[in-house]
Formats: sequence, structure tokens, C-alpha cells
Amino acid sequence: MIHYRRILELHDEGISLRGIAASTGNSRPKVTEVIALAEKKGLVCPLEEEMTDKWIEEFLFPEKTLEASGRQPLNFDYIHEELAKPNVTLSLLHHEYEVECRTNKKIPYSYRSFSRHYSKYAEKYKATLRIRRKPGEVVEVDWAGSTAFIIDRDTGEKIKAYVFIATLPCSQLSYAEATLSMNLHSWITAHNHAYEYFGGTTQIIVPDNLKTSVTKHTTRELILNPTYREMADYYNTVVMPARVRSPKDYPEVFIIPN
Repeated sequence: MIHYRRILELHDEGISLRGIAASTGNSRPKVTEVIALAEKKGLVCPLEEEMTDKWIEEFLFPEKTLEASGRQPLNFDYIHEELAKPNVTLSLLHHEYEVECRTNKKIPYSYRSFSRHYSKYAEKYKATLRIRRKPGEVVEVDWAGSTAFIIDRDTGEKIKAYVFIATLPCSQLSYAEATLSMNLHSWITAHNHAYEYFGGTTQIIVPDNLKTSVTKHTTRELILNPTYREMADYYNTVVMPARVRSPKDYPEVFIIPN
């Protein structure tokens, strides 16, 4: 039996691999594998009460729970990474999975089972995020990665639209608005409408580092767009842009369905 939780807790306490192996009765290669995989997937201490050995095993090695079915295993890590890309959906990934199964002469999961198994994995993945928010503390804002289109009723012209998204991480309450531009005026107006929808303001705004909000952001210096700073002052809130190349600083914006 692999003592997954004990391995991770001992590692967090600074115990050596040899010491962890001796304490748990698991081999050093297995201890190393568990620790490396947990770090890769963001599973770090302190662990929640629900994260038992069985929970951790299903999260780190989800394919093990599907081996007995006789069907082509699902690559959950690949699915999770691909869904973060623009215009990629579960139905598209399931189609690719079916093509792979036919090529390898394997039996595929139906789309319903495919979605169910991935949803279960995604819930576990989300539970490993260490960011915790208080109600009303933060709103995460950004433009959606994919553009939308509206149709002019008079001319039939297809006009490009840009989708603004604001999310309250604690409650998952979200506001979305399509605009005809991503300029500063549209950015500020969308914030105003979001706060009207939420019925109040938050203590902190967490935007990405786009030019409409941030002029310069380095480890030593942060310069906000003057108009955006004035808006924040008006609402008596603070702008704290996400760290560069740190998408987990505002993860809730990314879970909005396409």
C-alpha cells in the first residue's frame, strides 16, 4: 500500500527521501515519483481533510481507476492542458480521442463517460489550488481569449466583438459583456457595469498585464495606466495585477466556459 498523504506530509517537513521511505515502508523510487508528480500537479501541503490516500492516488494516477474497463485510457493531463487553449472544447477532444482509438483498434469511452471522468478529475485538480479568497475581497478581470461576433440587422455584416469577464473567486459569480473595442473606454465602462451587476465594489482588482490597465510591471516597479488608477481611486479599491507568467494568480477567469 502506498501512503501518499504521509509521503507528502513528511516531505513538507523536510524529511529526506531515505527517511520517508523508511517511515512509510514504500520504496525510494516510488516516494520520488509521488513527490515529483504531486509538485507537477500543484498538490502541496497543508492537505485538506478530504485528501485521503485514495483521493490522492486517483488524482495523481487517474488512469489506474480506468484500467479495468478494457477501454482506451484517458490522458487527463493532456485534456486539462488543451482545454486552456482558445476554441478547444471537450467535444473536439473526444473526437480526437475516438480517432486515436480507431487507429489503435481500442474501444473508446462514449462522450458522456468521457465528460464524466474528466469532470471528476477537474474537480480534484481545482481542489489543489492554494489561493483562498474572502467574500467581496477580490474581482478578477480580463478579456476572453476568443473573440465573438454580432450581426448587423440592417446590413447583415458580421462585426467582431470582444468579451470582458469579471469573476468573484469566492462565490464564482461572474459578469460578461461584449464590446466593439478593447480600448480604455470600453475597459473602464465594462468595470462600471460589472460593479453595478455585483451590487458593490471589491477591495482588490486583479487584472492581467494588458496595456489598458498596466503601463509597466516588473519585480521592482509597477506603473498603472493613469485613467485606470483614477477609476480605482474613485471606487476606493486597489489594483494588484497578476504576476507576469503566473496564470494561477487569477485562475477563476479561465474556468468560464467558452
